[in-house]
Amino acid sequence: MNHTLQLRSLPVAVLVAAGLLGGCQSAKINEQTVAEANSSLPQALPAGALPARPVSGPTDYLVGPHDVLDIEVFGAKELTRSVRISEGGDFSLPLVGRVPAAGRTVGQLEQEIAARLEEKYLEDPQVTVFVKEYMSQRVTVEGAVEKPGIITLTGRTSLLQVIALSEGLDDLANPEGIVIYRNVDGRRYAAAFDIREIRAGRMVDPEVVGDDIVVVDYSGARAGLKDFLYTVPALALFMVL
Repeated sequence: MNHTLQLRSLPVAVLVAAGLLGGCQSAKINEQTVAEANSSLPQALPAGALPARPVSGPTDYLVGPHDVLDIEVFGAKELTRSVRISEGGDFSLPLVGRVPAAGRTVGQLEQEIAARLEEKYLEDPQVTVFVKEYMSQRVTVEGAVEKPGIITLTGRTSLLQVIALSEGLDDLANPEGIVIYRNVDGRRYAAAFDIREIRAGRMVDPEVVGDDIVVVDYSGARAGLKDFLYTVPALALFMVL
C-alpha cells in the first residue's frame, strides 16, 4: 500500500491529531482549516474506522459479568452478603429481586437497591456496594514490555497507564509499534499508536477496555506485525481487520 496516498486520503484534523503534519506544512494550516476539517471528521473517516477515545469524564469502575460485589444494608444483616454478577450481567438480592448491574457504577447500584427497599420495606435505607473481586475488565499485554501478562482494570484506564502497569517498555521495544486489538459487535479491529507522540501530547492517549489485547512490537523483529503497521500507520483509528 502506498503510504503517501493513504495519508493524503485522511482528513487534516486526523493527521494533525496524529502528529503527521509538522514543520512548515503544519504552519500553513490555519484555525479555520482545522475547524472545517474537524466539522467534517465523522463523515471523512475511512469506511469502518472507529476513532480512539481518550479517558474523559468520570473514571468510576463499571462492573461486569463475574465481578463479585459486597453489599451491605445498614441495620439489615439478612441483606448483607456477597454476590457474583451473572454472565447475563445481573444479580439477585432478597426483597430486591434481580438487579441489572453490567455497565453500571457501584454508586448507581447503591441508589437502585436503596430505592427498591424504600419503596416497600425500609425507611431511608443506607446501602453500600463494594467491588470485592474485579473479574470482568481484563486486558492482555504482550510483546516488548517488562511484565507481559493479564492486567485487571479497576477503573477507566488509558494506554499509557496499561504500559505503566506492565512496568514500562523494555529496551527492545519499538515505541511507534504499539497495537490495540479489540472486538466490537463481533468484528475484529486494530489500531496502532506511537507512545512518543502520546507522551508529547500530539496523539490521543486511548482508553483501553476489557478484553483488549495490547501488543508492543520489538524493534527489528516480528515481520507480520510490521506489515500491519505499514498498512495501518499510527493514526489513532481502529480499522477492521
